[in-house]
Amino acid sequence: MIDVDKLASIFAEKSFGIEGINRLVLQPKSILREYRTLKHGFVFVIRGDASMSVNGTVYALHPGSVFHAAPGMQLNSQVKGQSEYEYYSLFYSLDRVEEEDCISECFAHFVLDSGENPRVVELLVMLQEQLCIQGGVGKLRVKELFMSIMVQMLTGCKQRQNATSSTEKMIEDAISYIHGHYMNPLTLDGLAKLYGMNTKRFSYLFHKYTGVRPIDYVIHYRMERASELLRSGSYLVRDVAISVGYTNPLYFSRVFKHKFGVSPSEYAQ
Repeated sequence: MIDVDKLASIFAEKSFGIEGINRLVLQPKSILREYRTLKHGFVFVIRGDASMSVNGTVYALHPGSVFHAAPGMQLNSQVKGQSEYEYYSLFYSLDRVEEEDCISECFAHFVLDSGENPRVVELLVMLQEQLCIQGGVGKLRVKELFMSIMVQMLTGCKQRQNATSSTEKMIEDAISYIHGHYMNPLTLDGLAKLYGMNTKRFSYLFHKYTGVRPIDYVIHYRMERASELLRSGSYLVRDVAISVGYTNPLYFSRVFKHKFGVSPSEYAQ
């Protein structure tokens, strides 16, 4: 993952120049094959979706995505869906800088998710217009606009990263809660309320970070604990059922057999 703070420091401390900016609108299913980059640059996606392959790595681009590439990279892209794909390509150069200068971010390909931001679009339009104006003040204005774009974009990325970290912590807490309370009645509604969410949102986030739905995770964890108890050979099936949160031994047996392919009594033997 790209270090957003380090990327910000690079543009704050290093000398750079703006080489150009282009706005492009591609039709659905448009394909670009084996394009080799000549400059450092960003692609700001405004609308539509596309798939971008860079030196074999595939990225999914959508509104709010910011893609970066360096010179000498091979690109292949394809517009996805039935909508037009609009983006701005912004090219820049670094003065007297080599890759060994510990700024590998500028020599890498990556995608950042800054979120859709109308202010960034406005600044891109202003930058494109300003590049046509000659003179020292015009050049200074170009750099000012570029820096404003970077501040808006990187701030958006940082906020989204922080939100993601907060969500991950919440899911970790939910998993810990399940581990500590699996023997008690647990419902999707009850778990969601613990974290101030509706069931749909909580289930979506839990699935996003674990790959399974909350109640499926509860069942999986209960069955794992039940299998441990049964392997010990010291407990009756009905006692194991109650110990892992099932008051109905028959229902517990059905769930257990569905997971392990055999009944609890067969498993114990």
